Amino acid sequence: MNLETIAAGLPLTEAKKVLILLHGRGAGANDILSLTQYLNVSDFAWIAPQADNHTWYPYSFLAPLEQNEPSLSNALETLAQIVSELDKNGIKKENIYFLGFSQGACLTLEFTTRNAAKYGGIVAFTGGLIGDKVYAEHYTGNFDQTPVFIGTSDPDFHVPVERVNETEILLQKMGADVTKKIYPNMGHTINQDEIDWVNKLIFSSK
Repeated sequence: MNLETIAAGLPLTEAKKVLILLHGRGAGANDILSLTQYLNVSDFAWIAPQADNHTWYPYSFLAPLEQNEPSLSNALETLAQIVSELDKNGIKKENIYFLGFSQGACLTLEFTTRNAAKYGGIVAFTGGLIGDKVYAEHYTGNFDQTPVFIGTSDPDFHVPVERVNETEILLQKMGADVTKKIYPNMGHTINQDEIDWVNKLIFSSK
């Protein structure tokens, strides 16, 4: 995988920290990259893979897992390859950050929880763990106090608050430092309060 083709921000050869951004269904890499102008990530390299046909998997994230195969496994493998390539470039997991919106948020949470480690931070704008239920046996590792932000609307047409709550509980059991914010009738979007929280919790200068 040639990371240079999907990278922006600081050159990978110069960056000490990397933000992996995952777009939502029907959107693209450039859409999610536009968020970086609101985040304190000017000293990061940004990596934004593009899903085939603008979708990471075909059905709802709440569908039985087999219905979203092989697309889901392919999407998870894409992320595994990116993390592996970053490791070869000398970027440790504690300097890798993840951010996703909607379908990209679900994929972000699914990948990082299946591969829990001390990451720089994880941001899920409207998402939860993938499947017709939460399959606790699929998730291994320990987040070692990785800061995680999950924000969502109540209600949200695509992501039930119940799944967000279940996701929070599982991540906390696996050692994540989770901040969850639920906004009444926000709609399927990202609001300024969420941006402020992630800049404070995850992208503050350390």
